[in-house]
Amino acid sequence: MLPQKVELYIEQHHLLEKSSRKIIVGVSGGADSVALLHILLNNGYECICAHCNFKLRGKESERDQKFVHQLSKKLNIPFYTKNFDTIDYAAKKKISVEMAARELRYQWFYELLQQLNAQAIAVAHHADDNIETLLMNLIRGTGLKGLTGIPCKNDSVVRPLLSVTRTEIENYLIEKKLKYITDSTNLSIDYQRNKIRHKVIPILEELNPSIKQTLYKNLEHFKGAYDIYQKAIEKIKQKILTQEDDIYKININALNEQVSVLNVLYEVLSLYGFSPDTILQIKENINKSVSGKVFYSDKFRLLIDRKEIIISTFKEEKNQSFLLPEENYEINFPIHLQFKKIIRNANFEVSKEKNLIHVDASLLKFPLVLRHWQEGDSFYPFGMDHSKKLSDFFIDQKLSRLEKEKIWLLLSENKIVWIVGMRLDNRFRITEKTTEILQITLFQ
Repeated sequence: MLPQKVELYIEQHHLLEKSSRKIIVGVSGGADSVALLHILLNNGYECICAHCNFKLRGKESERDQKFVHQLSKKLNIPFYTKNFDTIDYAAKKKISVEMAARELRYQWFYELLQQLNAQAIAVAHHADDNIETLLMNLIRGTGLKGLTGIPCKNDSVVRPLLSVTRTEIENYLIEKKLKYITDSTNLSIDYQRNKIRHKVIPILEELNPSIKQTLYKNLEHFKGAYDIYQKAIEKIKQKILTQEDDIYKININALNEQVSVLNVLYEVLSLYGFSPDTILQIKENINKSVSGKVFYSDKFRLLIDRKEIIISTFKEEKNQSFLLPEENYEINFPIHLQFKKIIRNANFEVSKEKNLIHVDASLLKFPLVLRHWQEGDSFYPFGMDHSKKLSDFFIDQKLSRLEKEKIWLLLSENKIVWIVGMRLDNRFRITEKTTEILQITLFQ
């Protein structure tokens, strides 16, 4: 029986307690969340139904909200709902709509947790979701942690259905004659997860009809291996890492004695917000004879000294500028830019994209400078032979004050090369005389 299987999983992983404190259950109205709510109630837990309306699917969103409200009335449990302007939130934070929905959902769930003094937030991720997450992580690249899939418990968020398959959930709903609704976007292959679900997994099942069971078992093995790995990493940290007030130091000699320097660096430096690409650059620079190389994450500055890697807190100043030497092929802070030299040939085409530009490399003087715009800045907009004040350009673009504050400029000898992500300066454009090209890409 499915409720008993779920209860055993809850007990094995210490997810919930049958106490007087209630559980907030995220209920979309779909099969998974409806099953989760019924199973928890069946197993004797007191539940609060929480529904998010992201206003993304018009009448469908209103239908879902109404359905969940009626379901909570039928079950005689408390119901809470909140409407979100998800698209506006995504635009302001410059993130995907999917990521915006996730952030908004969990922010509200945690507010409810505190407000209602609940013991946990239960969400309906199941075994198939876990398998899809594993495949997504493998496709886009992952560290060892990405191989462990979705955690059954993350802070106050618990996932009691992780040992249960989608088929088991659907059979349970049929057996109990429970109604649910279907989100039409779940059938669309415009989303990466849906492509994996509807296209990739069926192909894998042709190669191995038991692929889901195989991957689920592998997830359990990966989790066990990762736990062992983490214990080893903690011992290594004790050998190489020291702290003095708010300054952290890594002994380079002790670091070089480790079996995999890159892996150790990743496990240590990712905690301070350094990206995998930046960590690779750090690794390549630690044994060079020239010390003093500096790298940045959002909140930390890393300095490579002769014998130590020194990490200290860092706060970006409003008028701070960053020097980009010619050998820098990529930076990840304060924004993610990639540089690539290209020799012009007959097949070359100038980019028309806002986030990718081509400039005449012979006109650049290094180091380039990256900084925010300042009053009085002017440039030659692409296609124009006269200058224009940036303040006027921003008015034309109808940018808000907040949007203007986030704008970065790339300069060569105090001349603006690029209003990053917006407009190339005409003085650095590709012409018939250009032979060597620098391609610059902005990654959002």
